[in-house]
Amino acid sequence: MTDIESQQDYYDDIGFSERLGFGQQPAVLVIDMCRGITEPGKMFIDMEEHIPHINAINEAARRIGAPVIFTTVAYHKDYSDAGTFGLKVPLLRDLHIGSEASEIDPRVPVLEEDHLITKKFPSAFYGTNLQSQLTGLGVDTTIIVGNSTSGCVRATACDAVSGGFKPIVPSDCVADRAPLSHKVNLFDMDSKYADVMPSADVLDYLNGLAAGRAAAE
Repeated sequence: MTDIESQQDYYDDIGFSERLGFGQQPAVLVIDMCRGITEPGKMFIDMEEHIPHINAINEAARRIGAPVIFTTVAYHKDYSDAGTFGLKVPLLRDLHIGSEASEIDPRVPVLEEDHLITKKFPSAFYGTNLQSQLTGLGVDTTIIVGNSTSGCVRATACDAVSGGFKPIVPSDCVADRAPLSHKVNLFDMDSKYADVMPSADVLDYLNGLAAGRAAAE
């Protein structure tokens, strides 16, 4: 038995890892798929194998009219809006307002009906209007894709569940710079904050919603 399997058994026994399931009104949160991170460089996270899965989820969501909300990170050139997070992670200095580094990777198309939020800190919720936007749209389920698993994806999942949403993290749609951080944080999110599953299960859910709504028309 692996260490994670042993920990899973322990968590199951004491009351972690309950399933939240899906709701009826999803939104997709595409976290930080910006060129400064997804293209080779010092911030690089290789998303090549994840992008087709992300695009498939985005397309399925759009077909049922579910919002697809992208985030990017961009700071003023004086970096004062990065706060103490910027002191901890000076790596972020290349992500300044108007830079190519803050543009969304063109391999993940942003369509006219999609939304784009510029954030300064790890969570897509902190210091943005995301909570009120999702609440206003009646969203109950947040499908969280992008990067990084241990950073902005995890922070967003924590705030999503704290805000009353059901966070879903497709495991083949998120990535990290460090394989260990990726693996441990998927386990930890699945135990405490989100339902982690393959993107195929998320597509089945979205396509099921589409079929149900078509039948009701």
